Amino acid sequence: MAISSSSSSICFNPTRFHTARHISSPSRLFPVTSFSPRSLRFSDRRSLLSSSASRLCLSPLCVRDSRAAEVTQRSWEDSVLKSETPVLVEFYTSWCGPCRMVHRIIDEIAGDYAGKLNCYLLNADNDLPVAEEYEIKAVPVVLLFKNGEKRESIMGTMPKEFYISAIERVLNS
Repeated sequence: MAISSSSSSICFNPTRFHTARHISSPSRLFPVTSFSPRSLRFSDRRSLLSSSASRLCLSPLCVRDSRAAEVTQRSWEDSVLKSETPVLVEFYTSWCGPCRMVHRIIDEIAGDYAGKLNCYLLNADNDLPVAEEYEIKAVPVVLLFKNGEKRESIMGTMPKEFYISAIERVLNS
């Protein structure tokens, strides 16, 4: 779980909070690098979740809002197979550490190729029939589609340039 405010971003770990900046409290602004939730006064804990925190992110990926949209089994056909624009789909699971690294790369690519490529995320645990249809045995996997057909597949965590070269091959085909 992450709490983001204008002055800091905190990722929740069951044992500790971590931040690199300052945390606002009603009475003061104090610098911290690491602290225990138990060491905070109730008013301090409440201020972390109050209006000063702009959003509460319950995503297991613990990242900012993604430029890549979620796709599900229900929306798969319309979003991916019937798309006139080439499509990139990242198959991930919430418990997969390498998927988080790939997700950040796909998020950048979604911004770089906006209008030329539709980028989606599919949780393989939640939409198992789609993952089975494309024989996804491990995650992360990135599939590229054009005209409803799978054109490229990339398994595992790769550098951004690797994904870009696969995208360029699909766009130019």
